[in-house]
Amino acid sequence: MSLYADADACPVKDEVERVGTRHGLRMFIVSNGGLRPSRNPLVETVIVPDGPDVADMWIAERAGPGDVVITGDIPLAARCVEAGAQVLKHNGEALTAANIGNVLATRDLMADLRAADPFRQGGGKGFTKADRSRFLEALERAVRAAGHSTT
Repeated sequence: MSLYADADACPVKDEVERVGTRHGLRMFIVSNGGLRPSRNPLVETVIVPDGPDVADMWIAERAGPGDVVITGDIPLAARCVEAGAQVLKHNGEALTAANIGNVLATRDLMADLRAADPFRQGGGKGFTKADRSRFLEALERAVRAAGHSTT
């Protein structure tokens, strides 16, 4: 089992490392650069070349059954769910085979609405302490569900 974090704009990298370390899991923190590499021997910082979706492709090509992927990118999440990985958004929401279709449809609808109104201001809500706490609980559950107990 491995943990994969789509690390560009990821607010929970420290939490991923904390839970992964507690369980002795190999972790891949994947980005286009600009991250300080961890000194943790279980963490591999993967810097991919610049380009659209390069980090997503790297993760999608490797994640599979028994792995946990942390991402806010819905198309990446869909590919990882299809490959058998467990997927969590940064707020702890699990993306599964049962809900990924609706999440993709909502994403596409919102993109269409934004494109139709170029003057639309604002965006998503901010990341809160409650989101961070929900994420930690969800990651712990996902790791245990994959068959790993605290070491």
